[in-house]
Amino acid sequence: MANYSIKDLENFTGIKAHTIRMWEKRYNIVEPKRTETNIRFYDDEDLKKLLNVSILNRNGVKISNIVGLNEKAICDKILTLAITESDVESQIESLVIAMIDLDENKFDKVFNTAIINHGFEESIVKVIYPFFEKIGILWQIGAINPAQEHFVSNLIRQKLIVATDGIVSTFNDQTKSFLLYLPEGEFHELGLLFYYYLIKKHNHKVFYLGESVPHKAVMEIGRAKKIDYVLTFVITPTDEEKFRKEIYEIIDNFSDLRHLYISGLNSPSVQNNLPPSVSVVRNVVNFRSILEDL
Repeated sequence: MANYSIKDLENFTGIKAHTIRMWEKRYNIVEPKRTETNIRFYDDEDLKKLLNVSILNRNGVKISNIVGLNEKAICDKILTLAITESDVESQIESLVIAMIDLDENKFDKVFNTAIINHGFEESIVKVIYPFFEKIGILWQIGAINPAQEHFVSNLIRQKLIVATDGIVSTFNDQTKSFLLYLPEGEFHELGLLFYYYLIKKHNHKVFYLGESVPHKAVMEIGRAKKIDYVLTFVITPTDEEKFRKEIYEIIDNFSDLRHLYISGLNSPSVQNNLPPSVSVVRNVVNFRSILEDL
């Protein structure tokens, strides 16, 4: 169970701190606890309750009416909204609650509704990416544990794999070949999997190596296969000098290579002193534009 300051709750729910305090006094929406040194804090149940209140209030339910609902009635209303409305923020917040509760059934209902409303690709871009940004906030304040993060990551991973497997490719003279991998020691695979989905959807061939691939194995693929493009992700801090050396080796030894793309949270840190045939992909919108122009 995590501890949150009132500022954490404001950042995560979008409800101003002074509003939370007012609701505490007037409606007893949440009840802060205190440390041994008398510092106020909130717990997971407070966060979930405020997320639920935020969803209902944003969808027109008055706070005075919300406080009269019991926990089951609130959850039922939230789930109804999440699976009937196209409000992206409500869907994201509902996914957060499902993650905190390790509730796969709720997660599936919300995600499947997003797909109905937006389609699979746009659901990843509009719902899942912002959802992971919120998870990033929770990581920064130490509010989620590895079990919760792995739980939700594996649910999304399964959906990405199923969606990618469902694409029927028909290669032709315009088909390009991509090599996708994560450098050794890098395990955050979801972004790479989604780019795999996008590349395959654009009818290109993909050699997908996955997470934490030794550099020697990457080089062996370059010698054995015709590779037009290489794509890798840098999420966690890395040895920049070692990484650049490996990039230069790929450029020098992949004889058919047209371009190498680097994406991920820490990609800007390695973008200096790279050859013109290497580019940093800023985000998924940027990458979709690249695929359109191939």
